[in-house]
Amino acid sequence: MNEIKNSSDIIIFGAYGDLSFRKLIPALYHLFNDDYLDADSKIISVSRQKTSQEEHIKLTKEKLIEFIEPELFSEDAFEKFKKLLHAVYVDFSDNDTYKDLKKLLDKSTNEDRISYLSTSPSFFGDICKSLNHWGLIKPSSRVVLEKPIGRDLESAREINNQVLSYFTENQIYRIDHYLGKNTVQNILALRFANRIMMPLWDSTNIDHIQITVAESVGVEGRWGYYDQFGAMRDMIQNHLMQLLCLIAMEPPCSLDANSIRDEKVKVLRSLRPITRENVASNTVRAQYEKGSINGQPVPGYLEGDGVSESTTETFAALKVDIDNWRWNGVPFYIRSGKRMQKRNSEIVIQFKNVPHSIFQNNGEPVSSNRLVITLQPEESITLSLINKVPDLSKNMRLEEVDLELMTPCTLKRKNEAYERLLLDVIRSNPTLFMRLDEVESAWKWVDTILEAWEDNLVPMKKYTAGTNGPSASIQLVAKDGRDWHEE
Repeated sequence: MNEIKNSSDIIIFGAYGDLSFRKLIPALYHLFNDDYLDADSKIISVSRQKTSQEEHIKLTKEKLIEFIEPELFSEDAFEKFKKLLHAVYVDFSDNDTYKDLKKLLDKSTNEDRISYLSTSPSFFGDICKSLNHWGLIKPSSRVVLEKPIGRDLESAREINNQVLSYFTENQIYRIDHYLGKNTVQNILALRFANRIMMPLWDSTNIDHIQITVAESVGVEGRWGYYDQFGAMRDMIQNHLMQLLCLIAMEPPCSLDANSIRDEKVKVLRSLRPITRENVASNTVRAQYEKGSINGQPVPGYLEGDGVSESTTETFAALKVDIDNWRWNGVPFYIRSGKRMQKRNSEIVIQFKNVPHSIFQNNGEPVSSNRLVITLQPEESITLSLINKVPDLSKNMRLEEVDLELMTPCTLKRKNEAYERLLLDVIRSNPTLFMRLDEVESAWKWVDTILEAWEDNLVPMKKYTAGTNGPSASIQLVAKDGRDWHEE
């Protein structure tokens, strides 16, 4: 049993969307069952769909059964959970339709009020304006913003300024679900709680770092949305840049939220600009063509939804340099794409070779050490070490062995990341959320690349669905004498 329960009113705007039913409601269901959420709390589903309370509870139950593991659903648990559920109709852009939401919240005795904006960012300003108009924003209120926050620096600033007209920066939680993953948070422990790691984490010992987020799925019916953003805006500007920051940042003075976020911003501001002059040698963009996934044929990106033309990338790879003392001369290779060979997200820390090898090893080169932090499909941290082959041969033979560094997580369920992040919002802990200057710094760096791509300074490449991307991405690292980690 959790010793501290939290009583909050959690208002989900866009509650009948895919994110809410797949992630948010299951996460809140688990938090409630684990005694992190008090029975006096309210979970208010706000949508543009008119429905009765009975219909809402019935639909919520159906979606929970669909999206959580069967062994985690309990009729008795749901009978208790459903008492928290409420449905309210609101037209996000019609101020007058918020009156029913106000009536419901006025009956609540909870001081904590969280508005989760799981809608298009185009509605963020209208929603916040109406919440303010109806007096629904308290000093203790928080608002959660789902990505994407804008398509570039200018649009991101516009959206953030709209929200900042009604909420203070301390009340705003810009969510990135990757930061809720246990393995991502464990990067901090790995780096800053282990003396053995700290002196190795620099250009003296590390050859290069790779960050890969690969998806085997395509756009899956989301072509209209995805084509507005692409791999750079949808994945690299937020998810991959956040991972890069955690790997590259200097030790914070404490675990205080602003101490950690201060160091992340320093990394973003230290990124060497990719300019129009060097964008072709440091970036790759591509679209997938028809191929096969798990033996099944799949269409190409331009074959979906009857669309034959698009300049939106489904794959992007970059060589990133950080201009500071710690990382001088250490390239970061990052890539993300859809319809790749397999679903895989990982960070690879490739250490340098020993200065001089005393081992003949039958003429085979001795591998260098490698730390692999895997985020999906299964979370793990492994360190590759060199060990003697246990035999009686005349010459000592060596082999690479993996040392598992991560204790298996006690929460083995799909929505753990959102549980962590929602609970942090309830606890008013912004450590794992993006601050305004983080968002703007990332967009400022990415914008120059996007502008060069729009001017076609980097030709669009093609790759077959079910592969690991275009040959140009292989060349991106091969010209430096390196290879992508493909195990």
